[in-house]
Amino acid sequence: MKPAALESDYPVARALLIAAIIVFAGIIRIVPHPWNLAPIGAMALFSGAVIRNRLLALVLPLLAMLAGDAFIGFHILMPVVYASFLISILIGFRLREHRTLAWVGGAVFAGAVQFFLVTNLGVWAFLHSYPKTFAGLAACYAEGLPYFWNTLAGDAFFSVLFFAALFLAEHGYRRATTRIAESH
Repeated sequence: MKPAALESDYPVARALLIAAIIVFAGIIRIVPHPWNLAPIGAMALFSGAVIRNRLLALVLPLLAMLAGDAFIGFHILMPVVYASFLISILIGFRLREHRTLAWVGGAVFAGAVQFFLVTNLGVWAFLHSYPKTFAGLAACYAEGLPYFWNTLAGDAFFSVLFFAALFLAEHGYRRATTRIAESH
């Protein structure tokens, strides 16, 4: 196989790998797991960072979320969760030019924090679990802290998995094309 043929196949292979990772994240989401220990935040960051078309970066992971919700069930907080998910995709956009360990780590932390803040605000505002007072809001955030650590752990684990898979595939591809080019 000539290097030019490999070069033309690369965008398709990259797109298929990214799509496979998003589908994997969507499937893992519907498998039983501890609360908030899921690949959703990582999928959002990853999509924003690596899908070149911004509209597709927004739409594809949202479709995966919607497909998962069709299995899990719909609920009153879905608009809040989806809004937070979109924020994580936008955070991922910042990683497009800065895909280093420090930037990805910062994005994972920022995504988990905003998810915690946005969704717990939604719980306080839209459910009848807490009084609509500052003390009620503080209680909602305090009781949500254990879920924050699960969110952070899930986002970190799956972000490492997703970004490493793409990095290793891209690195392996570059090495293979270099070897082939040198042999010709």
